[in-house]
Amino acid sequence: MTAAVTQPPADMRQVMVGLGLAMLLSALDQTIVVTAMPTIGADLGEPQNLPWIVTAYLIAATVVTPLYGKFADVYGRRIVLLVGLVIFILGSIACALAPSITALAAARAAQGLGGGGLISLAQTIVADLVSPRERGRYQTYFAAVFITSSVAGPALGGYFAQYLHWSLIFWINLPLGLAALLITNARLKRLPERRHPHSVDYAGAALLITASGALVLGLSWGGNRYPWASAPILGLLALSALFWAGFAWRTRTAEEPLIPMRILSLRIVRDAIVSSSFGLGAFVALSVVMPIYYEVGMGLSAHDSGLVLIPLMAATVAGATLSGRMMSTLTHYKTLPLAGLGVGAVAAALAAWQIGAVSFTVLNILLIVVNFGVGAMLPVATVSVQNAVLARDLGTATATTQFFRQLGSSVIVALFAALALGGGRAAYIAEARITPEELLRLNGSFRLVFAALAVCMALSFAFMARMEELPLRGERRHGPAPAEADS
Repeated sequence: MTAAVTQPPADMRQVMVGLGLAMLLSALDQTIVVTAMPTIGADLGEPQNLPWIVTAYLIAATVVTPLYGKFADVYGRRIVLLVGLVIFILGSIACALAPSITALAAARAAQGLGGGGLISLAQTIVADLVSPRERGRYQTYFAAVFITSSVAGPALGGYFAQYLHWSLIFWINLPLGLAALLITNARLKRLPERRHPHSVDYAGAALLITASGALVLGLSWGGNRYPWASAPILGLLALSALFWAGFAWRTRTAEEPLIPMRILSLRIVRDAIVSSSFGLGAFVALSVVMPIYYEVGMGLSAHDSGLVLIPLMAATVAGATLSGRMMSTLTHYKTLPLAGLGVGAVAAALAAWQIGAVSFTVLNILLIVVNFGVGAMLPVATVSVQNAVLARDLGTATATTQFFRQLGSSVIVALFAALALGGGRAAYIAEARITPEELLRLNGSFRLVFAALAVCMALSFAFMARMEELPLRGERRHGPAPAEADS
């Protein structure tokens, strides 16, 4: 039998600091580069290749996430986490010293190879140390890290690029990375390693990497570098579909596939993944497109639009914190996320219906309600997956959840961006002022965005409602649950 290792509060706080820093590195580097890209292009040249700075990291980080989960189950959490941190730090040094956009994109890919597993590994380690009943409380700290990176990343990147030098975006990872390395190594090496006799399906990994890489690349380029109906985009999507079919075949036929069918066959895992993919994807996409509406439609500066996003992000943290803490006391722990997602879907529908008629304050209140619902759902979805699987599959299941969340976010971000900026509606975005007619067109674009937001929230609600509400293992039980046994 395998049970969570109970740690003294002081030790857990130190472990959480180290894991929080590791997660911050991965999450921050997905957002900090965006506002510095014009400065980087002016300094290094090749502005036409600037999107690769974001795309290279996104593809690399997404495709290696399931591998990190499998490696963590086979070789132990600590060593795999340390390897990821070292690769990330070395990639950051290469980014800071890059002499060209091409070299920077290659270094960003190396960064992604290191950072892709840090979030799921941190969640897996907490799952080793804390029982499912108490785990939601710790998941809220990770939600706070993620939201902090969403707010601080663009502001910090812009500040470094404007007032200091863009390379500091990457040099800052050295002290943060070394601190995470030292803290996690010092604390985790005192704990027994969790290793299980798995083999790694490298053929399945190659199929998954190709399938997801082509999909993310196609979604990143579609409507931006190439039209959606162009041959390169359609070719990438067709290639992705082909390799997804190959991965599905491999998963059914391999003796031990990369993502075991015993995980995917659990309805609770499938429902939690789909619910969190729609919810988190809606949140990420909203944070990407709303600055356009604030700056163009409402005349805010870039700095002020960033400040306006803070209450929205804080609502997500509040939802995650309250929901995570209630998991340890409520038998029906889905109550708050279901209420939050349901009310959030209604709020998004109201925003779509009344856009242009409601005030700035009312619109933001509606979006705060939406984000609270997303936050309330996230810890429940993660802990429910971890609570449902065997201990030997904990790392794989957590990484699989994170992987599909990232893929879902990529799809929904592309959809929201197409609705906000597609069909010629982006022509006036660069203008300092827009005409009343253009404002009407912008409102029409965001009516579609908010309608899509309402659909995402409704789907997240539906799958969360469908998800089985298993009793959480923990201190109130006598003896470990059967799902904790390795067989």
